[in-house]
Formats: sequence, C-alpha cells, structure tokens
Amino acid sequence: MRILIAGNMGYVGPVLVRHLRRAFPDAELIGFDTSYFAHCLTGPRTFPEALLNEQHFGDIRDFPAELLLSRFDAVVNLAAVSNDPMGNKFEAETAEINCEAGLRLAELAARHGVKNFVFASSCSVYGSGSSDARREEDEVNPLTAYARSKIATEQRLAAFDRGDMTVTCLRFATACGMSDRLRLDLVLNDFVACALARGEITVLSDGTPWRPLIDVTDMARAIEWGATRSSACGGAFLMVNVGADQCNYQVKDLAHAVAAAIPGTKVSINFAAPPDKRSYRVDFAKFRAIAPAHLPQVTLTQSITALRDGLTGMGFSDPDFRNSQQIRLKVIEDHIAAGRLLPSLRWANGTAGRVPN
Repeated sequence: MRILIAGNMGYVGPVLVRHLRRAFPDAELIGFDTSYFAHCLTGPRTFPEALLNEQHFGDIRDFPAELLLSRFDAVVNLAAVSNDPMGNKFEAETAEINCEAGLRLAELAARHGVKNFVFASSCSVYGSGSSDARREEDEVNPLTAYARSKIATEQRLAAFDRGDMTVTCLRFATACGMSDRLRLDLVLNDFVACALARGEITVLSDGTPWRPLIDVTDMARAIEWGATRSSACGGAFLMVNVGADQCNYQVKDLAHAVAAAIPGTKVSINFAAPPDKRSYRVDFAKFRAIAPAHLPQVTLTQSITALRDGLTGMGFSDPDFRNSQQIRLKVIEDHIAAGRLLPSLRWANGTAGRVPN
C-alpha cells in the first residue's frame, strides 16, 4: 500500500503518520508539505517524519504531478490554512490553498489512478443554527473564510469527474489532544495551557456556544477508514460528520472539565460578552452507522490528561503562550516579519523546508 499525505507537518499529520505506520507496517508513506510549521515541535523523542518513507517539500499550489506517477492507493489532503484567525487575515490565500489547490490535487489523483482520496473538512461549515444537532443533509452556514473554503471544496469534489476514485470528505468536529506539533489555538488545548501556565481559564464568550470535539488520535483512525473504504460503503462520493454525539459540549463545560482535572484552576466567564455566532451541535449517526470499527474512542478526560501530561513533560509554563510558536497565526506572522515568507504565503528565495533561524 502507498499513501501520500499532503500537509503532513502540521498538527494532525504526525499523529496520522504514527497511526498509519502501526496499522500498515509495510506501507509506503510519503509526505508533502510546505514546512511552515516544521520547527514547531513539542517534545517528540524522534523527528515525526522519520516514520515516513519519503518527505517532499513544496507548496500545495504548485503540487508536482510527477510525484503521482508512481501509483498511489490513497491520497490524504490535510494541507490547509488551518483556522479562522489565519483565514480572516489571508482570505484570498485560504481560498487558493484550501480549495483551488486541493481540487487540483484531487483531479491529479483521479487522473493518475488513485483509488481513494480523503479530504479533511470541518463541522465549522455549520457555523450557527438551531439547537438541533446538524446532520449532513442540513443547510450549512459558514461564517468564516476557513469554513467557506471547506464547503466550497466539498461541493467541487462532489461535482468533478472522479473516474473510479472513491472520495471521502470528513467533516471533523473541533480537534483537540496532544501532538508532536501541538497547536494551542484550539479551544480545549488553549484551556489546558491556561490552567497550567496561569492557573486560570478565561472564557472570552458567555460560555454557552456549542462545540463538538474529537481527539486528534481519533481523527487519524477516521482518516485510515477513509483511505481504505470501498465505494460500496457510503458511495463513490461521501461527505460525513466525524465525531461522537456525546462529545457535543458547551464551551463553559469544557472549561470546568479542565479545571476539575487540574486542581487549583479558576474559571472566569465573560457573561457580558456579545453572543458568539459560531455555535453548533452535530449529529454523528451516519458515521456511526457506516464506520462502526473506527468510531472515536478517546474521552474528554483522556484528551485533557494527555494534554496536561504532555505539556508538563515539556516543562510548559509560558503565560504568554498565545504569542508563541504553538499559535499558527503567530508563526506565519513571524515568518513574514523575518522575510522568510511573502504575504502571499509563498516562501521567499526558495526557503521551503528550512528551519527558521
């Protein structure tokens, strides 16, 4: 089995590579990444990409078609401008990278006989809605450039000529959990970091918005399923919510769960804050029905414990972590300020793949 992972050097990639290497010890795993975050390591004992057979560097917007000439069984696309703050600041680039380049990658994969194509989408496409849990058939309401790029890609993947390729769009719940390239700009991860570094979790909203969560290790299990599923299970094109019904939480409940796991933590909620429109509960019945062997297994408590232990093991104590390299937008801004990266999010002077000074 040969699997190409685009965007493998981010938050999800190291966990996915480790999972695939365990699941398929003899597989050929090939990575492709522009390396914005290659240096943002969080305590691994070995370089995560050591588990790959090959690592290629490049911009997904210029993906080399010749890389697909040697037949792949599956292509997994994780490459993306990865959150709302980045998407809001780099809206045009978000559309180019997340949608246009992602669609071209899928077209190249179909043209070169790839069997399975997996697109990492997001439940953020629901944006806001009624109190009912959102199903795949429900109307979407993307509120940000990031969410708009995800739904646009889904729609275009559904419409293009896929040939015999099976396409799976995984609408992931909000990611959380420990990784070799940890992000602290995700709600649960942020709360654990606040508890450890400051002894206080400050909830900027009134705490009532809903968020479904999924641990990054469970994301890897779902991607494995998408990369190997038959079209007889879900159809040649499938878009599915990935998470668990019991993992729909209000933000205030996440804060209190972290405080319970890290004694002495205070929780401060801004009850006077204007409503956060990004609030949605999600129905995961479809995924439960068609992927029973790959359902999420990690509990909220286990995710918090892994984050707590991982950060503690790193000696983490930075109260200013929101300005650190664990915040993706800050890393991009630092690259641009240093002249390594252009505002177009293209590397200056061919520096892709280098570790910043």
